[in-house]
Amino acid sequence: MDENQRRAMKLSSQLCFPLYAAARSIINLYTPYLQEIGITYTQYLVFLVLWEKDGIPVGDIGKKLMLDSGTLSPLLKKMQSAGYIERRRSGDDDRVVVVSLTAAGRELQERAKEIPQKVGGCVRLSPEKARTLYSILYELLENGGAAENQDKTD
Repeated sequence: MDENQRRAMKLSSQLCFPLYAAARSIINLYTPYLQEIGITYTQYLVFLVLWEKDGIPVGDIGKKLMLDSGTLSPLLKKMQSAGYIERRRSGDDDRVVVVSLTAAGRELQERAKEIPQKVGGCVRLSPEKARTLYSILYELLENGGAAENQDKTD
């Protein structure tokens, strides 16, 4: 292994590590607030999608959250068992399952409404840096998806 390869193999040279560690750190900021209302971070993400647009197909939720059905299905099943959502087959296409909030799921939004502000107050970035980071992360997601799809076709 040459010197460039050795440097490239150091943890401090990996872009993936600070992204991973920062993501875990941010999720940990959410945890106590989410525990207060009895949901997980991933459930919170599903709620954010449904609070924005209720009554959407499981596939659309998966696309928005970049989650596969193997991850999403058990999550939705737990949310349904807790009484927060309903899943039903679409009248137009039996293969499509539509997810809708129950009254309890809509009420949870009121209990969660201060979470973004509370977590935002814990993230010590200027508004400008936060916007820049947001932009860079979404650029990475867009480029990463294109590269991932390209790798599968090669």
